Amino acid sequence: MTTITLRHDQSFDLDGTLSCGQAFRWEKLEGWWQGVVDDRAIRIRQDANRLTFAGADAEFVCNYFQLDQDLPAILTSIDRDPAIGAAIRECRGLRLVRQQPWECLASYICATNTNIPAVKRRVTLMAERYGKAINGPFGTAYAFPEPEALAAACCADLRDCKLGYRADYVREAAAFASEHPDWAERVAALPFEEARQALMQFRGVGPKAADCVLLFAFGFFEAFPVDVWIHRIVAETYLPDLTGKNCTPAQYERIRRFARDYFGQYAGYAQEYLYCARGPARRPQ
Repeated sequence: MTTITLRHDQSFDLDGTLSCGQAFRWEKLEGWWQGVVDDRAIRIRQDANRLTFAGADAEFVCNYFQLDQDLPAILTSIDRDPAIGAAIRECRGLRLVRQQPWECLASYICATNTNIPAVKRRVTLMAERYGKAINGPFGTAYAFPEPEALAAACCADLRDCKLGYRADYVREAAAFASEHPDWAERVAALPFEEARQALMQFRGVGPKAADCVLLFAFGFFEAFPVDVWIHRIVAETYLPDLTGKNCTPAQYERIRRFARDYFGQYAGYAQEYLYCARGPARRPQ
């Protein structure tokens, strides 16, 4: 086991970070979080300002949880009104993790029109069937499959992983990624709007999935994914003239551009805090 002491001036909430729905490979058992990141099976817990973990070194853990980011400065920059202020107080210490682009892309293709438990199940089944076995601190785990493994799979077998119609999309994305191994570097080098359009060239990747991948895997912190919760919060708090329960393409575009202008370069952090606070975020204090 390795232990690191967190800086007193940089808040971090491990539970909030790993339970907020941004990544799908983590579970909490008997006080420990267990998960797979890249080809590492990691076991980690937080006790006050100390992190104790196994399965990865301190540099990897700090990089994954982006402990080098100045979170107080980020939160100060987005703290524009009572609603986001309440969300920050409720969820302070939540950080965005730095995910591997291919796994993040495939996972969010699997996340369309569904809930988080279903996505976790799909990702786990794909890893167990097509991923590399890893001996970790909590037994055998499985890395997320490389693009080549999923590109070679037949759609019927992928559907056995509960993907449904998404099997075709995952297989096509895997084939592209295996044929263009520098695809992620190319996306990362683009300006935000161009990177967004590049991701939406993948079948099964719409505006929300693209924004999630840009935010969680590529570090485009201005991305502002809009789901039913964010649509509701923005309509109730910021744009009261939005109508209807469903977010139309025009409304999605309006919301994300409003958020970028209003919250600034860290609009994605505002999105995650509003989403994770949900109820409290709509009760200004």
